[in-house]
Amino acid sequence: MKKKVLLMGASGSGKTSMRSLIFSNNPASLTSRLGATIDVEQNHVRFLGDLILNLWDCGGQDSFMDSYLTTQRPTIFTHVGVMIYVFDVESRDLAKDLAYFRDCLESLRKYSPDARVFVLVHKMDLVAPDAREQRARVEEVRHGGG
Repeated sequence: MKKKVLLMGASGSGKTSMRSLIFSNNPASLTSRLGATIDVEQNHVRFLGDLILNLWDCGGQDSFMDSYLTTQRPTIFTHVGVMIYVFDVESRDLAKDLAYFRDCLESLRKYSPDARVFVLVHKMDLVAPDAREQRARVEEVRHGGG
């Protein structure tokens, strides 16, 4: 069984744009034409030469996330090799985003305990360079860090 690469995160966080740029090698100019992902788009993608990835781009709308974490939970989270979770730096509901992330981690622990997890903070270019470090520190303190 080929392991899955899950691409997950809130709606509008940039998962499909990242998939287009990184895994499909499309130019950035095409990302403005991409629509919202409906449920799961599954593709086998050739990456770095001979590596074939079983990439699952999971729509981030609340109804889809709720379904992934309940009725579709075994289907989504079984045989996962890597989960890439994308956070939008400009998110308006960080508490909800973190709750979904926590639930995804719990699902991985149950169905794919050896999966690797990568967290990406997307759209940092929208934050002024002099505010980036300050924002990172505020988020760290807010969530119990130093």
